[in-house]
Amino acid sequence: MSASGVPLAYQGSASAPEWLNKGDNAWQLTAATLVGLQSFPGLVVLYGGVVKKKWAVNSAFMALYAFAAVWICWVTWAYNMSFGDKLIPIWGKARPALNQGFLVGQADLPATGHYHADGSPETAAVEPLYPMATVVYFQCVFAAITLILIAGSLLGRMSFLAWMIFVPLWLTFSYTIGAFSVWGGGFLFQWGVIDYCGGYVIHLSAGFAGFTAAYWVGPRAQKDRERFPPNNILFTLTGAGLLWMGWAGFNGGGPYAANTVASMSVVNTNICTAMSLIVWTCLDVIFFGKPSVIGAVQGMITGLVCITPGAGVVQGWAALVMGVLAGSIPWYTMMILHKRSRFLKRVDDTLGVIHTHGVAGLLGGLLTGLLADPTLCNLFLPVTNSRGAFYGGVGGAQFGKQLAGALFVIGWNVAVTSIICVSINAVVPLRMPEEKLEVGDDAVHGEEAYALWGDGEVYDSTKHGADETEHGGRAAVAPVTMTPN
Repeated sequence: MSASGVPLAYQGSASAPEWLNKGDNAWQLTAATLVGLQSFPGLVVLYGGVVKKKWAVNSAFMALYAFAAVWICWVTWAYNMSFGDKLIPIWGKARPALNQGFLVGQADLPATGHYHADGSPETAAVEPLYPMATVVYFQCVFAAITLILIAGSLLGRMSFLAWMIFVPLWLTFSYTIGAFSVWGGGFLFQWGVIDYCGGYVIHLSAGFAGFTAAYWVGPRAQKDRERFPPNNILFTLTGAGLLWMGWAGFNGGGPYAANTVASMSVVNTNICTAMSLIVWTCLDVIFFGKPSVIGAVQGMITGLVCITPGAGVVQGWAALVMGVLAGSIPWYTMMILHKRSRFLKRVDDTLGVIHTHGVAGLLGGLLTGLLADPTLCNLFLPVTNSRGAFYGGVGGAQFGKQLAGALFVIGWNVAVTSIICVSINAVVPLRMPEEKLEVGDDAVHGEEAYALWGDGEVYDSTKHGADETEHGGRAAVAPVTMTPN
């Protein structure tokens, strides 16, 4: 309290230093909260609704646990491994992000200064006009949603104890590598790979890490693979709505400021997503005769993912093109190729994350290498004169960089995720025992999502052993599965 009786927090010199832009700070905090809402309750509700009834609690809880665990790891060591001082070209130095002096000072990403080949500076390090605490918050919710996306590949059989161990290990040895390499000033950042807001760092990583982990964990129970109806499609739509609307913060927060790039990225995000959903739905009608709500949600997700690496650097017409491809290529890999490939059918990726995030993230990154507009690139990217191959000049090289960057991210995630899974399995089983797989939530947590009988089938007194009216009546759900098995 000052001598005037006004708390220091309300005096400009103390809580609003000259470098603070209140508009940027307010938007960045809002954007971070929108991304956080995508995870909790967004994906918690989506996962809880899209799985078989007996796995609703376990699936939602895996997402909730990951969100909490990432927070503690992030502020204790992982933030600075991702965005701090360089240790090696793929990793920052581990240290806590808990000190008041660090958190209330002006934000600074020290390794993001960009240099020419001769060592001379090209662009200065990123220094947003708000406190470091805002950046720590914003980047934490990105890290958290990545782990939750991986969980989508493992629902319905992974041991919860193994998941509790997996989350901090994967965050430390995989996510921080991708984040520093692409965003934090590492070698892919310096080389000029474009990932506007997470097509590679988040979605490509989650898709291939989830698929790899699914291989090591093993499949669901056979009857769950054969029939896995959503227990509540309306819950799924609620979670999907939080995802779509929350993406305004996901991509709108990418430039670290409330500027024209943020506006462009939000519009592009909605264009691509809407077109992808429409294309996916049309393909379902053409080839399967019915429009699927679950299919529409998948098309929505692939559109959101595909636009993410290029949201702030492509024009509106390019976002439309990306939406067409986002709604068709992942649709083909999930609905056609998956059924024909013995290897893909062997790996039980519960929600098809390899398609909705892995394929869509790779597609978006490569299309960014083709369609990135030079004028928009100059507003955002540290490498001057960047452009996609469509615009000629150095654009052809940009496409090659995008491909090479994707291969690094894929290779690292497959290798490190495999090592982590094998290591965990040496200590605790990755997969639940058969008796728990048979029962589901009640055996794992002693809790069930609904006081209803059955897993989507019509009530049968010979199976359920009680009067249907006493237990809430029938629980009929359309037999829709997320992935072809």
